[in-house]
Amino acid sequence: MPSGPSAEPPEELTSPLAYEGAWRFTAPALESSVPQARHAVRDLLTEQHVPVADAIVDTLLLIVSELVTNAVRHAALLSPQIAVQLTLGANWLRVAVEDDHPYRPKALEADEDDVGGRGLWLVKALTAEVGGKCDVAHTAGGGKAIWAELPLAPLATSPPTCR
Repeated sequence: MPSGPSAEPPEELTSPLAYEGAWRFTAPALESSVPQARHAVRDLLTEQHVPVADAIVDTLLLIVSELVTNAVRHAALLSPQIAVQLTLGANWLRVAVEDDHPYRPKALEADEDDVGGRGLWLVKALTAEVGGKCDVAHTAGGGKAIWAELPLAPLATSPPTCR
């Protein structure tokens, strides 16, 4: 028998954790879908027993609210349905909100007197604050998915990584 470490890692190091996976749901592009999406994401984290810090959950739920609100307000005409996908890894989570509108938004800082217009800017700032990353990607159907990836635990020092 050969001695020394095994060529293959032990199974427990290569098997996914019980909470790892991807979940996707669709909703109509209506304002009532905003709290429904937020509750669905929170319930999924609870059901999967994801070891995510409370501060990250709070950030995630605010991001979900902002992204779904943006899709409802700005894409509903061309996208009567939106999709929310939550992907969970061992040490991270990723939420994406997808719609069929081809316009790729940019984060803008609104004027002090503006009532809205800060949603994507806020998502980028929140994501960077916890050491995550975010971006917009085109979908195969010609629409877009705006996503944010966050660590399960906040980092001590978080350099901004949003584009």
